[in-house]
Amino acid sequence: QVQLVESGGGLVQAGGSLRLSCAASGSIASFYRMGWYRQAPGKQRELVARITSGGSTDYADFVKGRFTISRDNAKNTLSLQMNSLKPEDTAVYYCNAVSEWNYWGQGTQVTVSS
Repeated sequence: QVQLVESGGGLVQAGGSLRLSCAASGSIASFYRMGWYRQAPGKQRELVARITSGGSTDYADFVKGRFTISRDNAKNTLSLQMNSLKPEDTAVYYCNAVSEWNYWGQGTQVTVSS
């Protein structure tokens, strides 16, 4: 059983940046896909970005050009660099990892003030 722990969330003004990290308790090399999802109050959880074990990335249209996902298999971490943040990016951000199982972190709050 792998535990995922997110960090890096917080309060930032519009136009600012944050970097989220997801630390895994074990090796992430077996995860063929990892990603970040977010859920705003009253809304469904939605995909933000994901990355395969081969390094291929996929972004939601609303973050293209602003967010960058990366994974470091040596450090067992997944990151999300978020630039040019907007108030509508306010949400709880969750780390996800997929192997034969589907793992989720507990989430980290990102709040963007206008």
